[in-house]
Amino acid sequence: MNIFFHLIYICIFVFTASINLSQDLKSPSFPDSVLSVNLVVVGDLMCHTKQFDYARISKDSFDFKPVFAWVKPIIENADFAIGNLETTIAGEKKGYSGYPLFNTPDEYLDALRFAGFDLLITANNHALDSGKEGALRTIEKIEEFGMFYNGTNISKDDQDSVRIYDIKGLKVALFSYTGFSNRHVKVNGNYTLINYIDTLQIKRNILRADSLNPDLVIVYFHFGDEYSKEPSFYQEEIVKKTILYGADVIIASHPHVLQPIELFKSNSGRIDSGFVAYSLGNFISNQRWRYSDCGVILNFSINQTVDQNIITLGEILYTPTWVFKGNTGSRNEYIILPIYESDKDTSLTFIKKNDLEKMNESFTDTEEILTKRSNRPKRVMLYNQFNVIRDSTGSKDF
Repeated sequence: MNIFFHLIYICIFVFTASINLSQDLKSPSFPDSVLSVNLVVVGDLMCHTKQFDYARISKDSFDFKPVFAWVKPIIENADFAIGNLETTIAGEKKGYSGYPLFNTPDEYLDALRFAGFDLLITANNHALDSGKEGALRTIEKIEEFGMFYNGTNISKDDQDSVRIYDIKGLKVALFSYTGFSNRHVKVNGNYTLINYIDTLQIKRNILRADSLNPDLVIVYFHFGDEYSKEPSFYQEEIVKKTILYGADVIIASHPHVLQPIELFKSNSGRIDSGFVAYSLGNFISNQRWRYSDCGVILNFSINQTVDQNIITLGEILYTPTWVFKGNTGSRNEYIILPIYESDKDTSLTFIKKNDLEKMNESFTDTEEILTKRSNRPKRVMLYNQFNVIRDSTGSKDF
C-alpha cells in the first residue's frame, strides 16, 4: 500500500497559540473583542520533470497529493494560505515539461487545493513559459480548482483591479510583481499578461488600494539573485520604497534559498510594525543541493480590535521544511517534511542515515539564515515539532 494512505505521525506540538486565540474570539466577556487572522505563506512551488514522473499513476493520470500530505495540517490550519506557483498549467497538448520551460499536469493544482492553499502567486519568471495561451489557461485552472490567482492578468481591467481579500472580516489588499520573465509575450491592447516590478506602478496601486480602506497591504515580489542567502542591493532598495509607499508586509521568492526576515516600522502603514521576508526559498522542487532542498512555512497573525479598529502584527512563526526524494517502501516519492531536531522518531521508516543528516543540516541552516541579522524579528519562533496526522482526503472550504 502507498505510504500516503497510512495513518501515522503524531508528534508533540499543537498550534496552541492559534487554538487559544480562537477560544478568545468565542468569549463575549471582553468589551473590545479581538479578531485574529492567521496567514500562511510558502515559497516556490516548482515541478521538475522527475516530480511529475514520480507522481504518474497511469499514462495520463498523476497524483501529487502525497507530496503535501505531511504539511497539509499546518497549511490548512491557516485562515488564508499563499504559495508561489512557479510553473504553468498549459495542458497535456502543450507537452508536460520541467526546466527551463515548465508545464505541469492539472493534478498539481488539485494537490495544492488539497493541501489547503487559497491563493497562488503567478507573477514570476516562469509564468509565461507556455506563452499567452498557457498563462491564461493557468489562471482558468487555478479558479476551476477553487483558488485565487494574483500576478498575471486576463485583461486590462483585470490588470487594473485592486484585489482585496476578505479574510474573517479583515480586508487584505495583495499585489504581486516579478522583476523578470523567461519569455516576453505580446498581447493585443495596452495591458500586460504579468505584473512587472515598476516602483511608480507599485506606488499608484497602493494609493488606489488606500481609497478602498484595506486593513492590511501585502506585496509579494519575485526578485533577487539565485542561490544568494543575502538580499541584494536592488532587493533592499525596492523594499525600502515599497515600505515608504505604504506596504505593511513584504514577502518574496526567486533565489531558491532562504534569506533573512526583518521587522520594520513605518509611518505609512496600517499596523504597528511590519516585516519583510526577502526569500522563502523552495517549498517543493527537484533541486537537491544544500540550501535549495529546504524552505519554510511562514505563519503570521494579524490582530484587530473590532470596536476600536486597532490593527497589530501578532506572532511571526516559521516551520522549517525539507524535501525527501526516494523510495518510501512502496514507490518513489517526493515528500515535504517538517524538520525537527530529534532523530528518535520511528515513524519515518523510509528516512535513511544520509537523509537524516541532510535534514538536520537543513534545520541548522534555516535557523542560522532566518536569525542572523541583528534587527531580526524577536517574535520569530521555531516550530520544530507538530501534532500531525496524515490525511488523504478532504480540504478546507474558504
